[in-house]
This record gives sequence, structure tokens and C-alpha cells, in this order.
Amino acid sequence: MHPYIDKMRRRAGRYLDVRKTPVRPARGVLSLTFDDIPVSAWTEAGPVLAQHDVKATYYVCGGLSGGRNLDLPQFETEHLQAIHAAGHEIGCHTYEHVSTLTLSPAELDASLARNAAWVAERLDGYRMQTFAYPLGDCGFLSKTVVDRRFLCGRGVRDGVNIGRADRNLLQAIGMERRRLPGYDLEKLVEDAAANRGWLIAYGHDVSDAPTAYGCRPEDIDRLIRLARAADLDIQPVAAAWRLIA
Repeated sequence: MHPYIDKMRRRAGRYLDVRKTPVRPARGVLSLTFDDIPVSAWTEAGPVLAQHDVKATYYVCGGLSGGRNLDLPQFETEHLQAIHAAGHEIGCHTYEHVSTLTLSPAELDASLARNAAWVAERLDGYRMQTFAYPLGDCGFLSKTVVDRRFLCGRGVRDGVNIGRADRNLLQAIGMERRRLPGYDLEKLVEDAAANRGWLIAYGHDVSDAPTAYGCRPEDIDRLIRLARAADLDIQPVAAAWRLIA
């Protein structure tokens, strides 16, 4: 990957093939999402979600199962099955956890098909409905593939989805140690509530000593409490999509 060329391709993904969808739910919405599914995203975050009776979206790459990513143990099949049994949404994150900038449309489609088959085999035919771009990388040629297969696709560009949003590159905020200090969470939640917007948060590992890409259990607890105080409707991504669409 060439840094300058990839920067231009990311910019093209942001500004080209934009398919705007009105965002006007009855009240503001929050969706919590976890990418890659490190084990702690279930073992540590799961109890916090259960305490609040909140359902999240877990974006899975079949190729990471049983392995390591960012030097962290990744989910096993039994974790995925437990997440599904608890009522959380399972979303697609490619099979290999690869930047879509490195794939042709045909290669991306093959990766998505492989991941779909892998998940369906382990979750009794489950069909994933939403997508998150690995590394947040979205080339504009990828968007047609994502649009054909999923209700919507989530990126990593900061912000609340208000008024109209690109359904194949939704904005989100990072529940990550490297990003959280820069956010005014109260203001983001307030904006979602006041403008009947859709706030999506994504994270990875969850522990008292997270990686730069992870957060603490109390960070998740805080965001949920802020959202509840603002009367946001907390829903997984596919359910939230149906509220706004």
C-alpha cells in the first residue's frame, strides 16, 4: 500500500458513490459495536451490556477465530455462539480482516461470501446484515459491493449521523484509549438526542489496561448511562437502521 495513493483512495471512498439516506428516527439512537472480537470484547464487555440489558453488534472475521490480532487472543467459535445466543447482532468485517483498499471488487465479494458461509455454518444459517470496514478503509469501488450485500456499512470517521448519511459509510466514534480523551461524550450524546441522530460507537478489546484500540468496562458503562439519561434508543446496527429507514 502506498500512503499517498491510499489517502486519495480513502478520500474517493468518502466523497464518491455517496448514497444518502435520511436519518430521522422517532428519537436519537445509539449503537455499540465491537470489531474483530478479541475475547475480552465478550468476556469483559458482555457483562456490562447484560447489566444494562443492551444489545450490541459484533463485527466478525472468520479468519481471526482462534488466532491473535494486536497480540490479543481472538474469539473462539463458542464465544461467537454465546454472543449470538445472548441476542447480540453479528455483523461482517471481511473474512481475512483486510483493508478493502487492497482488494478488487471481485476479491472483496469473495471475502464477504467466505465470511458469510463461515458464520452461517457455525450459527445455524445466520445471515449477517451489516458491515464494518476493517481499519476503516473504504475505497469507492468497495461501496457498490457492500451496498449489494448489506443494509449499511460503518466506517470510522468521527461524528454523529444527523439529517442524511451515506448508508455505505456511516460515521462513528472510537471507544478507544487513543481517541476517548479527545471526545466530549456528553456533547455527542446531546447532539444525537437534540437532532434525532444516530450515534455509533466502535471498540475492540475491553479491559482495565486496554490497548490503544480498546477501552475499559467503565467507559462502556458511562456511555450507556449518558445515552439512557438523554433518552437515546440503544439498538444494534441492523435494528437501528430499520428505525431510521
